[in-house]
Amino acid sequence: MGFDEHSGKRELKRLLLGFISAFILTLSTQVAATEERAMRIVALEFSFVDALASVGVSPVGIADDQKPEKMIDAVRERIQPWTSVGLRSQPSLEVIAQLQPDLIIADSGRHRSVEVRLSEIAKTIFVKSKGESYEENLQSALIIGKAIQKEEAMKTRIAKHRRFMAAIDLQCDNHETFQFAVATEHGVWLHGPGSYAGGVLHQLGLKSPIPKITQPAYLQVNFESMLYYNPDWLLVGEYHPRNMFVQWQKSELSRFLKANKYHQLLHVDASLWSLSRGMIAAEQIAVNVRRILESRCGK
Repeated sequence: MGFDEHSGKRELKRLLLGFISAFILTLSTQVAATEERAMRIVALEFSFVDALASVGVSPVGIADDQKPEKMIDAVRERIQPWTSVGLRSQPSLEVIAQLQPDLIIADSGRHRSVEVRLSEIAKTIFVKSKGESYEENLQSALIIGKAIQKEEAMKTRIAKHRRFMAAIDLQCDNHETFQFAVATEHGVWLHGPGSYAGGVLHQLGLKSPIPKITQPAYLQVNFESMLYYNPDWLLVGEYHPRNMFVQWQKSELSRFLKANKYHQLLHVDASLWSLSRGMIAAEQIAVNVRRILESRCGK
């Protein structure tokens, strides 16, 4: 009888240990699955998508102005298909809510008016995008990296980006001035030294005809102002085929533009140079500029 009693206790102990082990294994599996579940992120600016793609993260929703072709290929190929949440200026809160995000990344300037409503949907962080400088963009990337629990990966990517930019050899005498401008049917805007594109050009060692970095990021100019700055190289991103700059080119005075005189007026991708704003975009711009100058310098 005693033998049976001891045997029963041992069997009960074995069963209890087996149950506890199975419970711990199940719990550990559930925790791991929760930790590994991809964070559902909605990005309300293209620059935020660039930052996410730079560390291998795909947002589930993007404010792409309902024009997915605005996403540059170099970013698109790094992310999964997404759901459009409408315009960057006025994203659809209904669509964002339907996506059930864990995190929304919003522009600190453009989206403050809907801060409460966004925060009701999910945790929302506000970082600068529109009008940001090159260095501000890198700071924004760090904030995003921390928010998505990839702070070290983002730091590593930024360090790699800085090395890439420093290694770009333009193989040209850079005494000339370079200016990027955006042209729409409503006007022409110069992206000054304080703008993102202006900062990228500065990082490459290229000089701007606009002397003060304290100028607004974007300067709307008339033709007389363009002649005043009169850059040696003019890189124009057109948002509309019948834009204001095209009209200026029909004027007899356009021959006084040095970029026209020296055949250094070039048309570039507005989505790359203006909309994207990020490490991936900057590296593409740097390669773009190097190819342009190599062809002109005959090297």
